[in-house]
Amino acid sequence: MKKTLFEKVWENHAVRELADGSTQLLVDTHLLHEVTSPQAFGMLRTLKLKVKYPKQTFATVDHIIPTDNRAEPYANPTAYEMLTELRKNCEENGITFFDVKTNKQGVIHIVMPEQGIIHPGMTVACGDSHTATHGAFGAVAFGIGTSQVRNVLATQTLSFKKLKVRRVNVNGKLAKGVYPKDVALHIIRKLGVNGGLGYAYEFGGKVFDDMSMEGRMTVCNMAIEGGARVGYINPDEKTFEYLKGRPYAPKAENWDKAVEYWKSIASDEGCKYDDVVEFDGADIEPTVTWGVNPAQAIFIGESIPNPDTIKDETQRKDAIDALAYMKLSAGAPIAGTKINVAFIGSCTNGRLSDFEEAAEFLKGKKVAPGVRALAVPGSQVIDAIAREKGLDKIFTEAGFQWREAGCSMCLAMNADKLVGDELCASTSNRNFKGRQGSPTGRTILMSPLMVAAAAVKGEITDCRK
Repeated sequence: MKKTLFEKVWENHAVRELADGSTQLLVDTHLLHEVTSPQAFGMLRTLKLKVKYPKQTFATVDHIIPTDNRAEPYANPTAYEMLTELRKNCEENGITFFDVKTNKQGVIHIVMPEQGIIHPGMTVACGDSHTATHGAFGAVAFGIGTSQVRNVLATQTLSFKKLKVRRVNVNGKLAKGVYPKDVALHIIRKLGVNGGLGYAYEFGGKVFDDMSMEGRMTVCNMAIEGGARVGYINPDEKTFEYLKGRPYAPKAENWDKAVEYWKSIASDEGCKYDDVVEFDGADIEPTVTWGVNPAQAIFIGESIPNPDTIKDETQRKDAIDALAYMKLSAGAPIAGTKINVAFIGSCTNGRLSDFEEAAEFLKGKKVAPGVRALAVPGSQVIDAIAREKGLDKIFTEAGFQWREAGCSMCLAMNADKLVGDELCASTSNRNFKGRQGSPTGRTILMSPLMVAAAAVKGEITDCRK
């Protein structure tokens, strides 16, 4: 019987079927950060339980870490307490921790792939909603809550209801100036923020075949924003080439065996999907959000929607509310909207290629007066490579602040926050109300090149021009 990758991985990891119809699944790799793990370790101590398989758990610090001054103790005592708690828990339980002094610290969904920890056919769990990122490697990766973090630490298993699988095909070729972030936003715009509920999204088609591994991670990262619990891409030669030689990738004779298995785990040609949707990559243009969820998005050349034209009553009310919050006018062009802040970084777009694209544009240009611009590499490894290439100098000479690795302004659990109703052109993944640290702050999502262009012009603009 022909099967999808999701079905194969599910069957390979099923421990048993539970009375409520869910499946107990073995978790191959468990990822930890400082926000959702302290309470989980506390629950283990209360229950007098130990971590079952500590060698299958990896940790880093990212959400709360300052990106400017790393001197300890941190200015924020709560942030420092969370860091020291994670250090203690990892040391006590023999868990590998990519701490600041290892020079491997960074955003969890960037650090783990670059270390070669994520492989095709794995099940991956992390107490973070954007764990779907790791599906770019042909893994089935779930974001989980704190009580589930406890369960994985104690048993190395989780219980889940089996998902349906939707194949999302994007064929054709992307035009110049169109990037994986635009593809992700376009899919969410068309299918909706709840369109993926109950589904795993299998991304496929020529656009994904042509896409780099870093680009694939960007799209899978945002699967959760479309309601899908899982987003993945079948492994191919690009996947294997990316993994080869990385610290935690298979070595010597184990490499060929691993690749053979990885090839076998891909979806069988002619397998059956629960749903299939088709997009033409040539139809996609640089895309930006105008509202307060990622589906409220338009092409850069379009005007902000008029709620009166929206038939669905709930969506119409949401649009009215979003426009009021964003202080935007229905029918006005989104291009030309003034910005106060520009942010390039996050687990969505904080990778080396993101900074390379933006740096190429920024050469010889200056950030517009009055715009605060931050460039935050997703890991210490990326930071080091960027500095070797001189990318940091290009950014700083243009007027950006080049920061140290962390989540930064993606969610503002650190010192990087919007002030008042500042409007931020951001490469992050969520434009929710208050997401970037101010209850009235406004976020417009876009690709790194679009953020760079907005920073220079001082307003939302078409990077192709």
